[in-house]
Amino acid sequence: MNKILRNNIIDITGLTIIALTLLLFSISTSLSDNFAFPPSLLNLNTIFLSILIEALPFVLIGVLIAGMIQIFVTEEHIQRWIPKNKVMAVIMSCTVGALFPACECGIVPIVRRLVSKGVPIYAAIGFMLTGPLINPIVIASTYMAFGNNLKIAGLRMGLGFLIAILVALIISFILKGNQLKTSTSIITTHSHVHTEKKSFTNRFWSMLVHSIDEFFDMGKFLIIGAFLAAFVQTYVPAKTLLETGSGPVSSLLVMMGLAYVLSLCSEADAFIGASFSSIFPTSSILGFLIFGPMIDLKNTLMLLSVFRFKFVIGLLALVTSTVFIVIMLLQNVL
Repeated sequence: MNKILRNNIIDITGLTIIALTLLLFSISTSLSDNFAFPPSLLNLNTIFLSILIEALPFVLIGVLIAGMIQIFVTEEHIQRWIPKNKVMAVIMSCTVGALFPACECGIVPIVRRLVSKGVPIYAAIGFMLTGPLINPIVIASTYMAFGNNLKIAGLRMGLGFLIAILVALIISFILKGNQLKTSTSIITTHSHVHTEKKSFTNRFWSMLVHSIDEFFDMGKFLIIGAFLAAFVQTYVPAKTLLETGSGPVSSLLVMMGLAYVLSLCSEADAFIGASFSSIFPTSSILGFLIFGPMIDLKNTLMLLSVFRFKFVIGLLALVTSTVFIVIMLLQNVL
């Protein structure tokens, strides 16, 4: 009973936050005309809404796929599809992610459902890291953003795939368990029992219900993450950050930091990265293009809502260090 009440409270808070955001969006123009708000506040509102509008379609796609996994994919399917060998499971998950057109905003609910269905955490992370980074849409946008430069697109794809495999393999050897905040055994068992005997129409309706629940659960963390990213972009001067990136190490760290804070959609970040080509070396630009889609500020908050705190912080540190080390080791040949 307490668990049901807690879930209802979570749904209500998600609905409230999303409703307030939509209200802000609808009245922002009229308020700016009638009241003299500071320019920084108006800029904050513009950046916040732009991040949100850019991310929401991908979140909707993600929660629909998560709902399909919850209703139509069983634990038996997962056991047949995932290789028993850890290395093969990591390679397969990274390959599937590379072919799957997903944004980092919408991939978290998909990963949660996969893990709850029995996908090993290391395979799910491999899928999560490559999905937003190497999929065909991202590679095509990177190719166009850099003036039809196949080298940058190829390096982004190759290095990103290598880093994703390294991170997933490290996780496979140091972590056990699904790392979810709460046990999903009761939920998955309940779903398995009650959806097998339902007609397709009823199962489709159940999928929509699960997708709606997922949307309100994930939506509030997306909104909070978008607001924090907008706040940092508004009140932390980018000029100061750019001035600190004078050497190869500092410039790489600055570009990775910008990728994390800006929280850009992976389908559009290449055009921003290309604008820094005249300021920073290729290695730093690649750090921006690879690190951001793997994990950023809004993505971190969404992960914290699903996985244990220590796991998310450890994953952030592992991805950051792996991207930095791999690019620094290869910077002379980039």
